[in-house]
Amino acid sequence: MNTPAAPFSASRKHLELLAPARSADIGIEAINHGADAVYIGGPAFGARAQAENEIADIERLVHHAHRYGARIFVTCNTILHDAELEGARGLIHQLYDVGVDALIVQDMGLLEIDLPPIQLHASTQTDIRHPEKARFLQDVGFSQIVLAREMTLTEIRKVAAVTDCTLEFFIHGALCVAFSGQCYISHAHTGRSANRGECSQACRLPYDLTDQEGNLVASSRHLLSMKDNNQSANLRALADAGISSFKIEGRYKDMAYVKNITAHYRQLLDQIMEEAPEYSRTSAGRSIFLFNPVAEKTFNRGTTDYFVNGRNADIGAFDSPKFVGEPVGSVTRIDGKQRRWFETTSVLELHNGDGLSFYDRQGELVGLRANRVERVGSGDDFRVHTIDAVPAELFPGSGLFRNRDHEFERMLEKKSAERRIAVDLHLAETADGFALTLTDETGISATALLPHAKEPAKDAERATSGLRDNLAKLGNTIFSARQVELALTQAWFLPAGAVNALRRDAVEQLEAARLAALPRLPRQAPVAPPVQYPQTELSYLANVLNQKARDFYHKHGVELIEAAYEANEHLDDASLMITKHCLRYSFNLCPKEVKGIRPDPMVLVNGKEKLTLKFDCKRCEMHVIGRMRPSVLNIPASPVTFHAKPPAHLHSPH
Repeated sequence: MNTPAAPFSASRKHLELLAPARSADIGIEAINHGADAVYIGGPAFGARAQAENEIADIERLVHHAHRYGARIFVTCNTILHDAELEGARGLIHQLYDVGVDALIVQDMGLLEIDLPPIQLHASTQTDIRHPEKARFLQDVGFSQIVLAREMTLTEIRKVAAVTDCTLEFFIHGALCVAFSGQCYISHAHTGRSANRGECSQACRLPYDLTDQEGNLVASSRHLLSMKDNNQSANLRALADAGISSFKIEGRYKDMAYVKNITAHYRQLLDQIMEEAPEYSRTSAGRSIFLFNPVAEKTFNRGTTDYFVNGRNADIGAFDSPKFVGEPVGSVTRIDGKQRRWFETTSVLELHNGDGLSFYDRQGELVGLRANRVERVGSGDDFRVHTIDAVPAELFPGSGLFRNRDHEFERMLEKKSAERRIAVDLHLAETADGFALTLTDETGISATALLPHAKEPAKDAERATSGLRDNLAKLGNTIFSARQVELALTQAWFLPAGAVNALRRDAVEQLEAARLAALPRLPRQAPVAPPVQYPQTELSYLANVLNQKARDFYHKHGVELIEAAYEANEHLDDASLMITKHCLRYSFNLCPKEVKGIRPDPMVLVNGKEKLTLKFDCKRCEMHVIGRMRPSVLNIPASPVTFHAKPPAHLHSPH
C-alpha cells in the first residue's frame, strides 16, 4: 500500500509536470498526455477571469486525475475585497469537499479565515525572488511556492538552500514582462486589474521609444512584449538546482496546445529520470503518444530561456506579439492575372489548409490560409492556391512562415494519447476456485475471488495460452499487463465469460484500492509563534486590499501597510510595472556596458499615452512610471459575488 509522502524534503527528488487547463476536458487530456498535476480555475476568484469552471466539472477532473495518482490544484489567486472573503471561503470548502488537492493563492487574507485543511500553494503573483520571502511563505503554511520567472539558477539554489517546500517554476509559455503581481498598467488605464484576473495586456501594444531629449530610438514596436518561455534545454539544471514542479503556462490555451506541450515535456522529464534514477514521478502510468510532439508547432512568439542562465539580449518579441511560425522559404512567383496562387520554396512539406504568415513592407505580420497546395516539379517548390486573392502586400522575395500545420492540428483533434498503469497479474488456486491478484507498478494490490469447479482442460497447452491471453485483456481499463503468472497445479478449464468477470472484478477492486491509498495531502501548519515578515513596511506593491490581509501582516510584524493600487488611493505618478527587462540594454544603451552612457529616463509613447521609463541599475530593473486615468476613479468597485452552497459537512445533523 502507498504511504503518504513527507510534505517537504522528500518531494525534492520527485519531478512533477504541472499542466494548465482552461476546462475540465482539457485537464483530462493533460492527464492523459502525462501531466502529474493540473491547475485550473474555479467558478470565481482565479486570476484568469475568462477561464472559470463549475464545481461539478472540477469534481469530474479530480476523479480522472486521482485514478492515476495525479493531483488537481485550483487557482484562487486574485486579491480580494472585504466583501468577497465570505464567498471565497464557501467556494474553498466546496473545492475541498470534491477532492481538490491544493489551492493556489495570492491574497494573504485567506490565511486568516476559516479554511478547510487544504494544502496552500503560493501563486506566482506573490512575487518570490528572494530566499527570505520564500522561507517566510513556507513558515506560514505554504507547501509549494512558485518562484519568479526572472530568477537565475544561482538564485534558485539560494532559495532551495533555505527551504524544503516544493519549489515550482514556469518552464513554458507566455511571459509577463513585469514581475508577476507587480503590474498595474491595466488597472491604471482601464480599471481592469491584472491582480484580479482582468489584464488588458498593454504589454503587447506597439510603442515608440524616445530618449530624454525626445530623440526617436524605436518606432511602433512591441517593446514590452516578451518572447515565450522555453526551458526544454534547462530541465536537468533546474531539477539539480532544486526545482521539483515544472509548470506549463496556459490557462487560456486550447486543447491542441496543452496536448502537444504536455507531451513534449513528459518525454523530456522521462528521459531525465532514465538518466538520473534518483529522480522519480509523482503519479503513476505511462502515456503512449499517437503523434510526435513538436513544441515549435504550437503558438509561440519565438522562444527564450529568459534569465535562467543570466541576462540575455534577445528576449523581446518586438516585431509582433502574434505567432509567426516555422520558417518556410521565400515567395518566387505570383499569379499575375487574378492573384489566385503564388509559388514558394519550402523546407517544409506544406498541406492543404495550412496557415501561412509574412511581414509586409511596413513590418506588420499578415496571415493567409492555403486552400490547396501542389508540389511544383520534383523539388522543394510549392504552388499555394488561396480562397481569396493573394494579399497585395505579398510579393516575390517575401519570406514565408507556417503558423498552422493543418495535418498536425488534425492529429491533435483526434485521440492522441492513452495512459496506462502497468500491472502484474497472478492467478492462483483456492479451496473452492481461483483468486486473481493484480499488483500495479506502485506496489498496490487487489484480489478477486472466483468460486468455480476445477475441471482439467482437454488441451493443456491451448488452455494455458488462452487463459494468459484472456487475463491480459485490459484494453478498456487504465491498466496494461506487464506480467501474467499462473500459479496452478495443472491446466484447468475456465470459460472465457468466467475469466472476464474475474478480471473485471479485480480491476474494479484495484482502482478502489488505488484511490484508498492516495493520501490527502495535509495543510502545512504555520510555525509558532508567528515568524517575522522580512520587512516592517509595505507599499502598494504588496497588494493588500482587505482587512484580513492587513491582520495577517500585522501579526507577522509589519507596522505600516499601504493599500493595494486597486484601492484607487495612489493617484500620483507610480511604478505601474517593474520588470527585469531593460530597454536600455536591448538598444545597447546600458551604462554598465557602454562608457559615457547615463541611465537617464526614457519615454514610451502609444498614441496619446506616455509612460516614463526609469532605470534602477543597481538592481538591473526598469520601472514603467505613470498615473491612474481620471476615468478609472469613476468606475465603482465591483466585488465578485459567489454564493456558495454550504459545505457538505455542515448539513450533518451531528
